[in-house]
Amino acid sequence: MKVAFGMKAHSGWAALVVLGTQRGELRVVDRRRMELVEPHETSWAGAPYHAAEDLGAAEARALIGRGYASAGRVAVREMHAAAKRATDAEHRIAACAVLVGNPMPEWTVDEIRAVHFRMHKAEGVLFRDALANAAGACGLKLLSVPEKLLEQHAERELSTPLDSLRKAIASLGKAAGPPWGKDQKEAALAAMIALQGSSK
Repeated sequence: MKVAFGMKAHSGWAALVVLGTQRGELRVVDRRRMELVEPHETSWAGAPYHAAEDLGAAEARALIGRGYASAGRVAVREMHAAAKRATDAEHRIAACAVLVGNPMPEWTVDEIRAVHFRMHKAEGVLFRDALANAAGACGLKLLSVPEKLLEQHAERELSTPLDSLRKAIASLGKAAGPPWGKDQKEAALAAMIALQGSSK
C-alpha cells in the first residue's frame, strides 16, 4: 500500500508513525521510537549544547560539532532502516512529514551557550534538521509541517473539521494500542497530511 511517515523529534530521539490506506481506510503500519544518538554517546549527544555548557569555547565547539555529525549519521541510518521495513513489506513511501519549529536566528555557538533557552532551542532544531536531512539522503519526499500550527494546518490541508480529525487519530490509536500519547498523535496527524498531499 501507499504509506507516509510522520515524525516528531525530541532531544536524542523521535516518535515515528507510518500510516497507510487499505481498502480506503487509514491504518498504522509502523509505530516506534527512533533513536537519534548512539547508545555509547547518550551521556552527551542527546543534548550536546548542555554537555558543552561548562567547557572552553574551542572545546565546546568541537563537542557540539561532533554532536551534529553523530545525529546526522544516526538519523540517516535509522531513516534508511524505516524505509527498508516499509519497502520490504512492499509498501510505497509517498512522503515523510517532519514536525518543525520556527527558524532559529543565526546565533554562533558561543551566543547559544550564553543563554539557556537558546541551548534548548538549538538542540530541538538539531534533531529536526537531522531528520529532514536524512529524509533527503534516503530519497524520500520531505514535507515540513509547523508543529505549533499542526491542527490548523491539518484542517486546511485535509479539508476536514478538527473534531473529525481528532476522532480519526483516536480510532487509529485504539486499533494500534499503546503507546499512543501526544507524540504519536501528532506524528500520525503529520503522516495523514503527507499521505493526503501525495494524492493531490
